[in-house]
Amino acid sequence: MTKEEIIDMAKKCGWNNPAINMSPLYEFAKLIAEKEREKFCAVLRQLHDSYSLTSDSNAIRARGQE
Repeated sequence: MTKEEIIDMAKKCGWNNPAINMSPLYEFAKLIAEKEREKFCAVLRQLHDSYSLTSDSNAIRARGQE
């Protein structure tokens, strides 16, 4: 998730005061995205185990490093 995406989402929620320090919001958004990636990877692992599907959870986790 880019800073621009975070800012756009914050504005949609009414958080548009330019005097507010946005750094904590960026960090919060990163934590949320990381948690969601981990949940998605868990689902992929279950599908892989249940249906012998191929998945690359590492590629999904790597998105957080971009």
